[in-house]
Amino acid sequence: MKKILKVTGIISAIALIIFLMLPVSYYIRQALRHGTPDIDDYQFFENRTVKAKAPKPWKFSPDYVTDTIPGKYLSDFAKYETVAFLIVKDTAIVTEKYWSGYGERSLSNSFSMSKSIVSLLVGCAISDGYIKSIDQPVSDFLPALPQLKNRQLTLRALLTMSAALNWDEAHSSLFNVTTEAYYGDNLWALMQQMQLKGTPDKEFEYQSGVTQLLAFVLQKAVKMNLSEYVSEKIWTPINAETDALWSLDHSNGMEKAYCCFNTNARDFARLGQLVLNKGRWNGRQVVPANYLAEAITPARELKRADTGEPNRIYGFQFWIINYKGYTIPYMRGILGQYIFVIPELSAVVVRLGNLRSETYQEPNHCTDDAFIWLDAAFDIMKASPKIKTDSIKTKLPV
Repeated sequence: MKKILKVTGIISAIALIIFLMLPVSYYIRQALRHGTPDIDDYQFFENRTVKAKAPKPWKFSPDYVTDTIPGKYLSDFAKYETVAFLIVKDTAIVTEKYWSGYGERSLSNSFSMSKSIVSLLVGCAISDGYIKSIDQPVSDFLPALPQLKNRQLTLRALLTMSAALNWDEAHSSLFNVTTEAYYGDNLWALMQQMQLKGTPDKEFEYQSGVTQLLAFVLQKAVKMNLSEYVSEKIWTPINAETDALWSLDHSNGMEKAYCCFNTNARDFARLGQLVLNKGRWNGRQVVPANYLAEAITPARELKRADTGEPNRIYGFQFWIINYKGYTIPYMRGILGQYIFVIPELSAVVVRLGNLRSETYQEPNHCTDDAFIWLDAAFDIMKASPKIKTDSIKTKLPV
């Protein structure tokens, strides 16, 4: 019996080795080699440069300081391995702080914050005439996906995460399409596997594959890669100070559009400021104001697939949180990446790090660490003697 078990074990080991050597197992080898996703993964991915062709530094508030995190928050900042925290108020940096060797020019993965960048690019493509409207069918752009040749499947369904695709968003399994998308080398092959599992435009169901499909639509529409287009339409116009990197599925391949835009806290803040400015920058309308207004408004006609409640949390690839009297559109990533836009305070808050809470809070459907970063920012702005705080004091408990 022991001999049989030994032989069986050897055969199983050989079979596993052969399986892992097959081309189809490339993403599994990468996942096993690199482990769970990390904010520095751009270092082993192939990347395309997003050029910053007109860099211009931020203004700094007269009250600018680098060590203003209130003491009561420091343990949570450490617990969730924060690497950057930055506040822009009235178009000037009020405070910024970095940890763990990161600094003002250190790149960090956006993770799903990049979904919001894709949304901004759709607005630009509509303005440029490459896309007629968000109600244009996906099949107009991607006829090579016959399984999605359904005129009900429109760009609106992709933007609002109501496409009803058979994409499993689970991140905990090695044998999962989301893991394959992140560590694999052929995103187009994954798109070819997508099927409609229901009727679009009915339920909000968060699916990274939907954003990746939207990115393929964009690439086909504008006839250039996403990195070139975002450089031309957004990154250069908003005077980003540093070149960004957008990670690819393979050399000279497709941008991992649903996740992997890499830059620093200062330049991430520019994206928030662009939203705060209603799509304008230095007098130029970078993203159409009407499109952006809809993008940061919940698509209330949808039901949430998880709860059956009306969708009050998601627009066009932007999240919306209601907290302490503020309606806050924001971008977020799976390891606690956030760009919060607070129009009533003319403020943008950026938090980057390695961890976030695992506890979700309803009805905002966000992990509860989001409130830590917002509360810290509110307290910093209230305590700053040179910042106009009247609007803050009327909104927040003293």
